[in-house]
Amino acid sequence: MLESCALSDTGCVRANNEDYSRIEPEMGLYVLADGMGGAKAGERASRLAVDTVWESIRAAETRNSQALLVAVEEANRRVLETAAGDPSLEGMGTTLVVALEAGGEVLIASVGDSRAYLLDQNGFRAITRDQSWVNEVGRPLGLNEETLRTHPMRHVLTMAIGAGVALEINYYQGVRLRAGDMLLMSSDGLHGVVEESSIAGILRDGEPDEPLMDKCRALIEAARAAGGPDNITAVLLRAV
Repeated sequence: MLESCALSDTGCVRANNEDYSRIEPEMGLYVLADGMGGAKAGERASRLAVDTVWESIRAAETRNSQALLVAVEEANRRVLETAAGDPSLEGMGTTLVVALEAGGEVLIASVGDSRAYLLDQNGFRAITRDQSWVNEVGRPLGLNEETLRTHPMRHVLTMAIGAGVALEINYYQGVRLRAGDMLLMSSDGLHGVVEESSIAGILRDGEPDEPLMDKCRALIEAARAAGGPDNITAVLLRAV
């Protein structure tokens, strides 16, 4: 059994919030997206992608890995189709990370650089791998982390929902949560400005049954205290 919560904040700089999340515990479905595009296009893309995943999973005969991947593909198709039909939405896109309970484990699919982390008895670590210039070009070139933090290409994604028909989805299975374990899904407005050690500390602090909403608020406040340059979203699950 999982308890869950989600919290989003515009941050300290942006005028609008292009992040969007949805938690559906009765379906075992948890989704987060970080939109991009001019005007309101980013907001439209993230909401459309998240809601499309929900609709697809709800309609699936079986909630399994195939249903998850089909849902992400459908989200990409819908965002592309919507952008093609409205010139004001040209170039809109979004990251996407989805967690789905199935067969006693949590299946995860991701596109872009929104992440899923696991906190368990083995420590705190990222499950997902960013589809970004930093991860796929900068690090393989041997650039050090200090250089990457200020590199002009640091925010460039190599894959996104709505970027094209040829979609590459990163898929992860075998995530099993035991009592007390936590799964965090975050937009880069959180993990891009708050050190992983600080995120882990916030999740570990407090009583074992501390309300998840308190932890989500603490994560948001940590990102705001670090300048809050982007929208900030946290989706937090805990096995009970």
